[in-house]
Amino acid sequence: MSTAPNDRLPRLTPAVAETRLAVREALDEAALPAQSLVLVALSGGPDSFALAAASVFEGEKAGLRVGAVIVDHGLQAESAEVAEKTATLARNLGLDPVIVTRVEVTDHSDGPESAARSARYTAFRNAARETGAVRIFLGHTRDDQAEQVLLALARGSGSRSLAGIPPKRGLFVRPILGVSSQTTAQACEDAGIDPWQDPHNEDPAYTRSRVRHRVIPVLEAELGPGIVDALARTAELAREDSEAFDEMISEIIEEIVEPAEAGIAVHSGALFANPAALRNRIIRYVAKAEFGVQLTRQHTLEVAKLVTDYKGQGALHLPGIRVKREGAYIVMSAAPGAEDHPGTIL
Repeated sequence: MSTAPNDRLPRLTPAVAETRLAVREALDEAALPAQSLVLVALSGGPDSFALAAASVFEGEKAGLRVGAVIVDHGLQAESAEVAEKTATLARNLGLDPVIVTRVEVTDHSDGPESAARSARYTAFRNAARETGAVRIFLGHTRDDQAEQVLLALARGSGSRSLAGIPPKRGLFVRPILGVSSQTTAQACEDAGIDPWQDPHNEDPAYTRSRVRHRVIPVLEAELGPGIVDALARTAELAREDSEAFDEMISEIIEEIVEPAEAGIAVHSGALFANPAALRNRIIRYVAKAEFGVQLTRQHTLEVAKLVTDYKGQGALHLPGIRVKREGAYIVMSAAPGAEDHPGTIL
C-alpha cells in the first residue's frame, strides 16, 4: 500500500475529476461552517481512498478540516497491520486527525456481515462524538447501490428497500454513491495510491461477494451491459416514491389517529378512503412508531382486511402487537408481555 509523495499533486484525469466533483457537490449541499471537521470512513480499499483523496482536495478549497476513521474489525490475521498501513497512507494524503479503532464483532445472530456493520457504525459515531466531526463520509459507490437493490428484489421488498442505500442520513453522507467502482479504482491509480484489496470482497461465503462476482456478470452477459446503472436508477426512482409517501403520511397521520385506552386508534374510514399503497404504509407506520413493531407484508394485509373486508372477525394477535376493529376505528395495542415502546405520533 503506497502513495505518491505529498508534494506531487495527482494529474487531473477524468476519474479524479469525477470523484472530486461528487465530493464538491456533497459539500455544497451540506453548507458546513468553516473549519468544520469531516471524517472519511477509510477501509483501505479503492472506493474509500478515492473518496478520501477527493475530500482532502475539495475540503481544503471549502475551508474544512478532513480526517479519517479506520475501523479494525479483527476478523483477519493481518487486520491490525492493514489498519496501521491505511493510517500511514491517510496521513500522507493530508487527512488529520486519523483515528484507528478496533472493535469486537461478537453478535453473529444476523450473520457476520450484519454484525461487522453494526460494530463499524458504532465506532463511527463514537469517533464523531470524540472529535466533534459534523459529518462522516462513506465510500459506497454505484456498484454497492446496484447490489443493494438486487438483494432487495430477491427478498421481494417494497419501494423503501428498493430505494437502496440513502445518499445521506443524519451524520452519514455518501458523496460517491453515483460513481462507479471502476472510476474509483482508476482515480486511485491516477493519484498514485495503491489501496488494499480486501480478500473478503472475493470470498463467495459472503452474499455481496457472490452478487458482485457471479450474479451481476451473469445478468450482464444474458441481458446486456448497463445492469448496474439500471439498478441504480431503480433505487433513485424508488427513493422518490418513498419520500413522496412519507410526506403524505406526515401530513395526514395526526388527523386520523387518536389515543385509545390500551394503545392507539386509527379511523378506518380514512384508511379505506386511501389507496392500498398509502393505507398499508400508514398501518406499518403506526405499528412501528407506536410499538416498535415492523409488520411483515402478510401481517399488514391482515390488518388491512379489518378495514376493507370487515365481517366481524376477531382481534389479530401479531408479534408484539394486538389489532382489533372497534366501531369506526382500528385499535392497536401492545401484545401482553411485549416491552413498552415510547409513542411518537401523539
